[in-house]
Amino acid sequence: MHIDDILDRAHVVALPMAVRFRGVDTREALLIDGPAGWGEFAPFLDYGPQESAAWLRAGLEAAYDGFPAPVRSSVEVNATIPAVPAGEVAAVLERFPGCRVVKVKVAEPGQTLADDVARVAAVRDARPGAVIRVDANRGWSVTQAIEAARALGPLDYLEQPCATVEELAQVRRELMRSGIFARVAADESIRRADDPYRVASLQAADVAVVKVAPLGGVRRVLDLARDLRARHMDITVASALDTAVGMNAGLAAVAALPLLNDDDEMDVPPAAAGLATQQLFVEDVAPPRSIIDGHLSVALVHPDNDRLAALAVPVTRRDWWFEHLREAHQYL
Repeated sequence: MHIDDILDRAHVVALPMAVRFRGVDTREALLIDGPAGWGEFAPFLDYGPQESAAWLRAGLEAAYDGFPAPVRSSVEVNATIPAVPAGEVAAVLERFPGCRVVKVKVAEPGQTLADDVARVAAVRDARPGAVIRVDANRGWSVTQAIEAARALGPLDYLEQPCATVEELAQVRRELMRSGIFARVAADESIRRADDPYRVASLQAADVAVVKVAPLGGVRRVLDLARDLRARHMDITVASALDTAVGMNAGLAAVAALPLLNDDDEMDVPPAAAGLATQQLFVEDVAPPRSIIDGHLSVALVHPDNDRLAALAVPVTRRDWWFEHLREAHQYL
């Protein structure tokens, strides 16, 4: 598709956040009203054109090709707790009714392990029996990760506790050697890696956290998930702080994951997906999807024209995004 056609179909919006997340108070995104549906191009602002090209590829897939056929109508999702003070945790959790799995941001710059312990304890107080994942966004050393696992457990997994694949492998070995029953999950080591399979090759993680936009589209995620499952890794599909449009793609990916059967020939549902982050926005381009008993429908939603107009960015920001798209397009 020609760059002019893409830009003719583009809307650039800014969504205010209810809770600061990943250092973001306002989430900007370029949305594409394509012949097959709506697509999203919203790489984080620190991403250069070459890395942003995967995000554009995902948005163009949604806008011009559409999604694979779903094999399920709803998916379980996890609640997401940003690095807020412990006293604010209960209020954030109220945005995620029925979610039995909770992902908690930890290792926030300027905070301490004591802050993380208090935040996780507040989750357990507010939602007894919750399955807890923690996401360090590469914030710990190996020693700090092991210390945190002891202090925060029991945990489902530690997501990207350290920066390198080698460190993830070391954390995984140390956890097993220490008898700490917490898995290791890889996020940035997959979506920001030249070789997303290296994590599996080095047996550095038990879980792959895969995100549609930075990996280049739903079909790319499904191919990667198939390959990593074959290498004995579990899959969690998550968002990259997507708008309602980008969330369509994440839900489409989980909806199309092949059925897995256990020994009793019962379908094993996918792991709870990190796809409820729309709850962290004050406003979005479509009404919030309802979380029902911890699940979201995979039905596509479409932006509302009035919301698109109300959330439109100033001309200077629109022009910035148009130029960013042009630069990323050169790498497709």
